[in-house]
Order: sequence, then structure tokens, then C-alpha cells
Amino acid sequence: MKDYIEERVLALAEYIVTTNSTVRAAAKRFKVSKSTVHKDVTERLQEISPSLAAQVKSVLDVNKAERHIRGGLATREKYNHIKEDE
Repeated sequence: MKDYIEERVLALAEYIVTTNSTVRAAAKRFKVSKSTVHKDVTERLQEISPSLAAQVKSVLDVNKAERHIRGGLATREKYNHIKEDE
């Protein structure tokens, strides 16, 4: 694995663990695609640091369990703004 990829993988993992970030937020922060973030933290990180990979997995599992709630809140906010504009 190339050095810059390994550095990115570790930086992504540290960011996700310290901020409890979602894959989408991490992708935006590091200016890479969500697919890249996902591949980095699920496949590549396991080879580099299994303990850090376990921490990232626990954060991503929590985010996955809560995503339906965030989606509902976002939809409610969207329609509240539409009502206010009318």
C-alpha cells in the first residue's frame, strides 16, 4: 500500500473516532468519495491497525443504527421551512 493511502486511512480513522463522524461527513472533510472512506476504514484499516478498525466499526455501527432518526429529522426540518416560506 502506498504511503499517502496509509496516511489517509489513519487520518480518516482518527477523525471518525474522535468526532463520532459519519462516513458522509468524513468524506466531505477529506474531499474524497463516500466509497473511498468506506473502503479505507473497513478494508484497508484492518490491515494497518486492527484495534483502531474495531473502534471505527463501533462508531459506524452506532451511526448506522441512528440514521433513520437523522433522516426523519431532516425531512421534518425541510417541511417546516416550506411552511414558513408560505
